[in-house]
Amino acid sequence: MISFLFRLSLLLLLPEVTGCNSTPNLNTSFANPLPADTTSTEIVISAVGDCMIGTNYPNTSYLPPNNGDSIFRYAQSFLSASDLAFGNCEGVFLTGEGPVKQCADPSKCYAFKMPDHYVNHFVNAGFDILSVANNHVGDFGDVGRTNTKKVLTQAGLHYAGLQSCPTVSFEKDGVAYGFCAFAPNSGTVSILDLENAKRTVQELKKTCQIVIVSFHGGGEGAGFRHLTNSEENYLGENRGNPQAFAKAVIDAGADVVFGHGPHVPRAIDVYKNKFIAYSLGNFATYARFNLKSYAGYAPLVTIRLDKNGNFLRGEIISFIQEGEGGPVLDLSHKAALDIKSLTESDLPSSPIQISETGIISLRN
Repeated sequence: MISFLFRLSLLLLLPEVTGCNSTPNLNTSFANPLPADTTSTEIVISAVGDCMIGTNYPNTSYLPPNNGDSIFRYAQSFLSASDLAFGNCEGVFLTGEGPVKQCADPSKCYAFKMPDHYVNHFVNAGFDILSVANNHVGDFGDVGRTNTKKVLTQAGLHYAGLQSCPTVSFEKDGVAYGFCAFAPNSGTVSILDLENAKRTVQELKKTCQIVIVSFHGGGEGAGFRHLTNSEENYLGENRGNPQAFAKAVIDAGADVVFGHGPHVPRAIDVYKNKFIAYSLGNFATYARFNLKSYAGYAPLVTIRLDKNGNFLRGEIISFIQEGEGGPVLDLSHKAALDIKSLTESDLPSSPIQISETGIISLRN
């Protein structure tokens, strides 16, 4: 069932950090990591898409059972065994009240805030980095954004993507990482400003060995499963050109690009030896989300890089969300097969090939 061999490589102490969360709480006891293996010449990174593991707004009926303790139970072994694990935090952490966003049509207004202590679930699952650049980070205004930064910092999770914290850099297992995130939404670092995105990556690359870029972009829903190589608009908003963005930041020095936002998987690619996922879809989105068909496919992508950030090989581990949501392993590999089909149709000249079970390899 698990075809990849992972290295268990979390540190007993949180690494030194600069950027958004530069003063992590070193007294946190969320995780129980094993010593790192510093002898490997490969870097293993796992990534998932949108994570919103229950909201207490408009009431607590949208919170998962068992206090959310089991939401990541099937994914934890994959995430925690990687050198680095990434996800998109689709909403804010806020136990208390905050000024909820105003919507023209209240019936279509979705505002997400997870209780503060739900950050434990992300830490215990093995996440290291969360993007906060998306359309729901402003659901509760500055109160929500400020509290989210506080909660993530105290938990020792790295994050970036707000104008108030555009980047973060840190060291883990002897590797210097830089991370930045972009979105088309108010208060986030704009995906539409390619020149700024390139400058941001170039600055990170000066001091970081591996630069990871995240973007929340592209249209939403099954109508946007396929890449368009053009600016994509949804509900009157310019959501950027994901392909132009990904290639621009790689040209500027990025080593990995993880996309999310369409709520469905999209194709993957390797450009100039660097890995791109154009949309990782939904992963752990409990209640308030449409999880029918492709929106329920929940890929977990694990990639192996050399020390220069070049893609070596990878795997799409297929999960699926059913009912109210929460990822469970899918032995029929629907997510992997979907990404395989999309990649073959949208990017026929891609240097990668994907097997029926999700193994990603470079073409000979």
